[in-house]
Formats: sequence, C-alpha cells, structure tokens
Amino acid sequence: MRGAIAKGLAVLSTTAVPLGLALAQGNAEKGKAPFAKYCAACHGPSGKGDGAAAAALNPKPKDLTDKAYVAGLKDDYLFTLIQKGGAAVGKSPLMAGFGAQL
Repeated sequence: MRGAIAKGLAVLSTTAVPLGLALAQGNAEKGKAPFAKYCAACHGPSGKGDGAAAAALNPKPKDLTDKAYVAGLKDDYLFTLIQKGGAAVGKSPLMAGFGAQL
C-alpha cells in the first residue's frame, strides 16, 4: 500500500519536496495533522470510516485501514480525490476537495 492516505496528505501539504520524492519517501507524521483537521470528521481519527459526521452520510466514508481496498488505489487517483473531491473521481460529491486548503 505505498504509505496510505497519510502519505497522500503529506504530499499535498508540502511544496518543498517534489511530488515523486515525497511519494517515495512518505511521511505519516507530516500527514497526521492534516488528516485530523480535514479527514477525521468523516473517516474517523484512525481512518476506519467511523468519524462523528459519518452517521449522517450516505454513502458512508471508506475504511482507510482496509489494506486490500487502499492497495488498489493509484497515487494519481488519491491525489485527485484529495485535491478535487469525490465527484472528480466518480465518488460521492459529499467528499469535499481540499486542494485550496492543502
């Protein structure tokens, strides 16, 4: 799974490191604070899809700890999903894009 969602957030939250290098290195610690700020309300603090807002959402947020699911996601897909939101990749429009914030 090349580093999961935290790695994607680390990439989006830094402009000092080229994209390819950031993806290769990954830094879960850098991704932790942005994940807590932008993702945890829906995906939960540990990424299980059980955040406080999840109960009111349909469809429910994905369980990002599901290694089989996340392993099948391509880096460019994750980047677009996080940057532009769910509708940009054919997923729920309820997931906002965070490109402007990140």
